[in-house]
Amino acid sequence: MNKDLTGKIAFVTGGSNGIGAATSRMLAVAGASVIIGYNSGVDRANILLKELPGDGHSIQQLTLENSSSVKQAADQIKSAHSKLDILVNSAGFTKPIPHHDLDALDDDLMDKMLIANVRGPFSVIRELRPLLKAAADSVIVNLSSVSGFKGTGSSIAYVACKAAIDTMSLSLARVLGPEIRVNCVSPGAVATDFVAGRDREKLKKLSQNSPLQKVVEPEDVALAIMAYITHLKHSTGARMIVDSGNFLK
Repeated sequence: MNKDLTGKIAFVTGGSNGIGAATSRMLAVAGASVIIGYNSGVDRANILLKELPGDGHSIQQLTLENSSSVKQAADQIKSAHSKLDILVNSAGFTKPIPHHDLDALDDDLMDKMLIANVRGPFSVIRELRPLLKAAADSVIVNLSSVSGFKGTGSSIAYVACKAAIDTMSLSLARVLGPEIRVNCVSPGAVATDFVAGRDREKLKKLSQNSPLQKVVEPEDVALAIMAYITHLKHSTGARMIVDSGNFLK
């Protein structure tokens, strides 16, 4: 199977940090021209931009909660490129709230999380659909979570968001083919700063109870994303789990 992505254009939302940054690096190494999506960390995005091998890379500001920002980002990408081969929806946020504390999860936070983590990725897909169709053999990879089907995670709102991503991806896979494939990657706890207060020691303790007893690194998840891009050409509406087997518990 050809792993060479030379000539391919890739957009990674949340591409300057964590799983998104690891994916941006792998895409660049494979030869793709990468558009690094970021929200507020422009310095971090520029640092990563300088580190990427190859050329043709760029950064793109994008605020998922802001419809105008999503449209503006899409318009800027359309003005620079005649097609988009790869879209990785990695951006999102969460706030740890114990599931039993229903009062702490107020309507405002619930709305913010649903807008950023569900409406946001959908809006990006909707706005970039023409460019993805122009590529004729393009792929969307949505970053989901085992929380979406286990019902456990940083908060009930986050669980709901990832369940929505799973089912939305199934629907999109049905209607966007044959030109566009849509798949999900579902990690568990990953060694990033995504969840406040979850340091490496906590991850190590968590991993000890998993079948593989390994901490999942951002690169492990990025490899799963890359598999959908470079190898699994006949997969759409699929989900790949990357969590050291913790979901089995």
